[in-house]
Amino acid sequence: MKLYFVYILFCSDGTYYTGMTNDLERRLAQHQSGYKKGSYTHLRRPVILKWQLQCTNPSEAIKIEKQIKGWSHKKKQALIEENWSDLIEFSKNYTEYGHPKNRDKPS
Repeated sequence: MKLYFVYILFCSDGTYYTGMTNDLERRLAQHQSGYKKGSYTHLRRPVILKWQLQCTNPSEAIKIEKQIKGWSHKKKQALIEENWSDLIEFSKNYTEYGHPKNRDKPS
């Protein structure tokens, strides 16, 4: 069975990079070596693997990768730390719930 991996890297500049591959070891080595000069991680090395998810369906892996790429830094951090309450909080719609900084303030 072929496996696909969605992964999050922590970059040296404090940002996160999210990717998908069918060979995680090879892909991590490419990120560390600066394999592609124009890539996001090239000037942000070294990188550290912080989170990964195995999938058997490539379409599902791509869907999850795209979803995570749209997340905020704090939401990715909550996923990495398995902080489910923060992950839920950071998933709330600002239009419906207001900005997180203002949610606890009385109306």
